[in-house]
Amino acid sequence: MTEDMWAAVPPGSPRRLLTAAVDAFAGVGYHGTSTRHIAAAAGMSAGALYVHYRTKADLLFQIALAVHESVLAALRDALAAAGGEGHAPRVRALVYAFAGWHARHHLAARVIQNELGALEPEHAERIAGLRRTVRALLRDEIRAGAAAGEFDVADVEGTARALASLAIDVCRWYRPEGPRTPEEIGALYAHLALRMLGTGNG
Repeated sequence: MTEDMWAAVPPGSPRRLLTAAVDAFAGVGYHGTSTRHIAAAAGMSAGALYVHYRTKADLLFQIALAVHESVLAALRDALAAAGGEGHAPRVRALVYAFAGWHARHHLAARVIQNELGALEPEHAERIAGLRRTVRALLRDEIRAGAAAGEFDVADVEGTARALASLAIDVCRWYRPEGPRTPEEIGALYAHLALRMLGTGNG
């Protein structure tokens, strides 16, 4: 993977706990996983987990936070690399990064998509804010491109939601042993995005 999904994790928090939790939640679900199960998979005692996380819900929140901050960083990096010459290259870069990220980190992304409802209310509110920020990057770029006459879009909000949903859905079906790499998926989805926007040069 090119991005470090755990870059924002507080120092002293063992990443092996987070990766063990992702594997467990992906395998049997959040409610089917015990903290003892996670600790054992991480090679730690059950008590050691509570040194770092008060509850299983706190552990899920840390994963959700890492996922969304990593996505946001990847999209901002993509925009910075795309520069400011037209909105089509910027949307292409956004969708390429978004779809590719969901392939590279498919397990963690799938866990969060499936288990968002298990977050505690204050945690859910913070994650919802990050999700709005992520969606706004794509929506605002599409809106600006439509206003500039680069895109033929009748419904900016709906189109942005559709493109984001396509990229996010990659995590549900992607398998590393499959026929396409994350980069190939990113390139395909970026091409499809520009076709959907009516640029004619996807």
